[in-house]
Amino acid sequence: MMPARAQQTDFDTGPGSAGAGSERLCAVSRTVKPVSEMIRFVVGPNGEAIPDLKRKLPGRGIWITATRSALAEAIRRGVFARGFGRPLNISENLVELTERLLERSALDALAIAGKAGQVVTGFSRVEASLARDRVVAVLHACDAAPDGARKMAGALRRRSEADKRDFPVISAFTSAQLDLALGRSNVIHAALLAGSTAETFIARYARLDRFRTGDPGQRTERNAPKQTP
Repeated sequence: MMPARAQQTDFDTGPGSAGAGSERLCAVSRTVKPVSEMIRFVVGPNGEAIPDLKRKLPGRGIWITATRSALAEAIRRGVFARGFGRPLNISENLVELTERLLERSALDALAIAGKAGQVVTGFSRVEASLARDRVVAVLHACDAAPDGARKMAGALRRRSEADKRDFPVISAFTSAQLDLALGRSNVIHAALLAGSTAETFIARYARLDRFRTGDPGQRTERNAPKQTP
């Protein structure tokens, strides 16, 4: 029965109390969800609520569905004070802070993928990779010129038609953010090649996107824009 299941999952004794396949009770919606769809919060040294993205910080935690709307609702309804049984210092920027941490986590994963040789940058190199390599996703800087994105979309459509599947197109980061993550200048277009570090980045990006949009699935642009090059 769901109520019994909820009681079993509404207990967090500290870091490591939720494994990869675990579920927890959202303190806002009171529904049981996989920990992959939630964020754990703990009490910091100054009595503030802190997002524990890696689920490793010490102390008892509470779990909130990993969306902006759920976190904002938790703050509005005083969920943290009730969940921890004590008054807490809740930053007025907690939602934005959590989003920045999720974004940083995704960009850190992208940096690791780049060091592992699983990221190709530059229009011509990305286009060549689409023709011959095991590409799992394409990135465009969100401030990329529309003409370059349209041309890349044409190459991506050709690869998708040949492979009979779509490739995610991620355009959530600025060129400056991509430059910093990959240690290169003027990164506008990039391709992620198959490998574990690339998959880690995709998973972390999906978590960031879910937080921003509330979409429970990985929402990426599919071969966009659609105009012919």
